[in-house]
Amino acid sequence: LFSADPKVIPLYDGPAPGSERWNWPETSTVGPKDTILRIGNVTKPTLTVFLPDPAKATGTGVVICPGGGWRILAFNHEGTEVAEYLNSLGVAAFVLKYRVARTGDEGEKDKAVAAARRTEAQAMGIADGQRAVALVRAHAGEWGVLPNRIGILGFSAGGWVTSGVALEHDAQSRPDFAAPIYGALPAEFKAPADGMPLFLVHADDDRTVPPARTSVRLYTAWKEAGFPAEM
Repeated sequence: LFSADPKVIPLYDGPAPGSERWNWPETSTVGPKDTILRIGNVTKPTLTVFLPDPAKATGTGVVICPGGGWRILAFNHEGTEVAEYLNSLGVAAFVLKYRVARTGDEGEKDKAVAAARRTEAQAMGIADGQRAVALVRAHAGEWGVLPNRIGILGFSAGGWVTSGVALEHDAQSRPDFAAPIYGALPAEFKAPADGMPLFLVHADDDRTVPPARTSVRLYTAWKEAGFPAEM
């Protein structure tokens, strides 16, 4: 009943900062060989609110960041389906539709242009992740969430968003826990001074996002900084 009609709210009051001139239409496709909803060309980031049955609510909330290689968001596969599962556990869930690189035009065919768009989208995605955590914390009372039990979870590129928020944040956007799942990661980073519990999942044979270059490095950095981490 409570997740059947989730509320979708804009992430920002006006145009998303840094991409005010992005005006291309958002795309949405499914299949043809699967049931994954792929959302592309996101210019207006949103947060979809899935609240559990109040009788089961635990007071914990999680921002969910779907993956998609910065080109699309696998919105149901790594988003709404995860939210519905968390609701069944009494956890409030907030699916983030963050900004991704522009695709489907002539510029995409230029490798330099595509790379620049990807780099820009990575910064925008992390900013959207920070904003999402802060927004949930600001509405904690309204959504039945405790302000000190707000985490972030993401897959692949969404794992990069998750790690980015865990690494860089202010008091309002700091997650109380973070879970990058087969998450990508920048080449250079260092653990923050106020690291939170970290939970990582990664397949050893992942050739797209090799764990030795990503999750293992993040886990090691957290442990060396004295912060709790499980992988």
